[in-house]
Amino acid sequence: MEPHITSEHIEELRDEALKELDHLNTLEDLDSWRVSYLGRRGRLTDILRGIGDLPPEQRQAIGSLGNRTKSSLEERLEQRTQAVKDMELGRLAERDRIDVTLPGRPIKAGRLHPTTQIAREICNAFIAMGFQIVEGPEVEWDRYNFEMLNIPRDHPARDMWNTLWIDHLNEAGEHSMLLRTHTSPMQARVMEGMRPPVRVVVPGKCYRYEATDNTHEWHFYQIEGLAVDDGITFADLKGTLYEFARRLFGPERKVRFRCDYFPFVEPGVDMSIDCFACQGKGYVQDSTEGCRICRESGWIEIMGAGMVHPKVLEGVGYDPSI
Repeated sequence: MEPHITSEHIEELRDEALKELDHLNTLEDLDSWRVSYLGRRGRLTDILRGIGDLPPEQRQAIGSLGNRTKSSLEERLEQRTQAVKDMELGRLAERDRIDVTLPGRPIKAGRLHPTTQIAREICNAFIAMGFQIVEGPEVEWDRYNFEMLNIPRDHPARDMWNTLWIDHLNEAGEHSMLLRTHTSPMQARVMEGMRPPVRVVVPGKCYRYEATDNTHEWHFYQIEGLAVDDGITFADLKGTLYEFARRLFGPERKVRFRCDYFPFVEPGVDMSIDCFACQGKGYVQDSTEGCRICRESGWIEIMGAGMVHPKVLEGVGYDPSI
C-alpha cells in the first residue's frame, strides 16, 4: 500500500501510464498494461485502496482525483485498443486487398481436344511452308466426292458398306448426295475456283460406314494437302512431306516412300516415318520384346500421297503437261 498519497503522486503515475500506453501496438501488450495499472493488484488500484488511511480533510480531494484518473486511463485504453484493432485490420486488408482495376484471372474452362490440337499442329507446319487453310462441306455431292476424282460408279469406294448416302435422288433416280468419305473433294473445288499456283491444306471430318476397331472409326478427321504449279515434280512432293515430318515428329525422323494406289493420283505412294518408340529397330531397347507400336516393322505409316492424276487436272481445266 502506498504511504503518503498526494495529488502529485497520482498525476505522475497517470503521466507515466499514458506515455507507456501510447507506445503499445499489440492487443497483448495493452492487456498487460491494463493489468499493471488498472487490475486488481495494479499500481493505481493500490493507490485508491490507500485513500482510506488519509486524514479526513484529504480523502475527498485525493479520492476524486484518483477516480478521475482511473476513468481517464480506462477511456484512453479503450481508444488505444480500438486504434490497434484498426491497424491490425488495415494490415489484413492490405494483405488481402483486391485491386479492382486489374484484369480478372482467366477461368479454366477446359482445353482443346487432342484431335483439335494435333490438327492445328499439322496445319501450322504447312502454313510455315506457304500453304493456306481452306475448309469444305461435310455433306458433299457425288460429283465432287467421286466423279471429279477419277472414281467411276463401279469403284469399291461407292459400295453401300463404305459410303453414307443422303436420302436425296437425282433426275436419274440415283443417290447424288453423301457424307464425304474423304477431304479430297476440296481438291476439285479449289482448282475449279482458282488458277495455279495452288497451295492449300484442308482439315475436316470424314464419314465411312465401317466397323469400329482400334484403327477404324465411322467418322474421323483427315487433312488434305494440295500443291499445283508449273514444273512441280515428285521431288517437290518428297521434300515437302519430309519437312512436314521433321516439323511434326522431330528433326531426327527418317521417312520412307513406297508405291501405293489411289484413283486420283499417279504415281501414288504411302509415306512412313521410323518408329519413335523403338527408333526404327522393331524391338524395345534392352529387351527381346517386339515393338507393339510399329508391329516390329520399325516403320509407322502416316499418310498416302502422290502426284495429282492427269484426269483430275483435266476435269478442272488444267493442262497436266504443264
